[in-house]
Amino acid sequence: MFIDTAKITVKAGSGGKGVDSFYRDKLNRKGTPDGGDGGNGGSIIARVSTDVHTLLDFKYRQLLRAKNGKHGSSNQKRGRNGDDMIVKVPCGTLIYDFKDKRLLKDLVEAGDEFVFAKGGNGGKGNRSRKPATVGEEGEEKELFLELKLIADIGIIGFPNAGKSTLISRISKAHPKIAGFPFTTKNPVLGVVEDGNSTFKIVEIPGLIEGAHRGKGLGDKFLRHAERTKLYVHLLDLSREKPEEILSDYTKINKELRSYNKRLGKKKQIVVGNKIDIEGAGKNFEIVSGKLKKDIIAISAKDGTGIKELVKLLCASLE
Repeated sequence: MFIDTAKITVKAGSGGKGVDSFYRDKLNRKGTPDGGDGGNGGSIIARVSTDVHTLLDFKYRQLLRAKNGKHGSSNQKRGRNGDDMIVKVPCGTLIYDFKDKRLLKDLVEAGDEFVFAKGGNGGKGNRSRKPATVGEEGEEKELFLELKLIADIGIIGFPNAGKSTLISRISKAHPKIAGFPFTTKNPVLGVVEDGNSTFKIVEIPGLIEGAHRGKGLGDKFLRHAERTKLYVHLLDLSREKPEEILSDYTKINKELRSYNKRLGKKKQIVVGNKIDIEGAGKNFEIVSGKLKKDIIAISAKDGTGIKELVKLLCASLE
């Protein structure tokens, strides 16, 4: 299950109590203060891991609580610190304060960390010749997590243009493929290898007219287009009329700009798919002339033009 948003509550551990204690013997009836400090409470720390790819774990763990510090004891013994809780999150996780929607951290690289909630300091014992104090409360917060997939290239295009077939052809991703629209209901991430070159590619589903307003869940998936360096804009050359293909191209670009102006400015490699179907060649010629852009003709189904496309993508990224 692909989950890319989550609301969680985090409660760090509280510090242990300092203790009032006095050492006495037959020569020291009054007693010497020897109360130890309390241990610090455990913090909750988010750490980026390449082993995690969605926020699914937080669907079932909406409350995270770290351990409290142990109380101090006599003979100046300090209480044990509460263990920190390390929480794995995927690359591209954004952390917001749930109440004021403020962005707290953008976790991008593997190993990046962010303290969700800091543990409370332990209380002081009376060994300092001052009355013992209780430990501090650990931080408690409500947070909102959002995942924006990080990929080098995003595949965009109308439903049924062949995005799933293409990503399964050039990578080891295995999305559900069928001959009808909206087969893919979640972004699909794949890794493409060509000689010494390797890059990540993501299929962006749900792009139709009105996607930026949420139609077809487009706004949910458009966020994953923000982190890519460039797009493969896939056109369906098997459409009945070339005007329909040109209209699809225009509508997708309008949706990108409407969602975020920066998306409309990213480089696009325009690819015409389904060149193996009768009539697609003629459509390709007309569309190429109208757009006045270099368009690559491929068939994701039978592999025509795939090697050339992969080499162009590698060169474009370099």
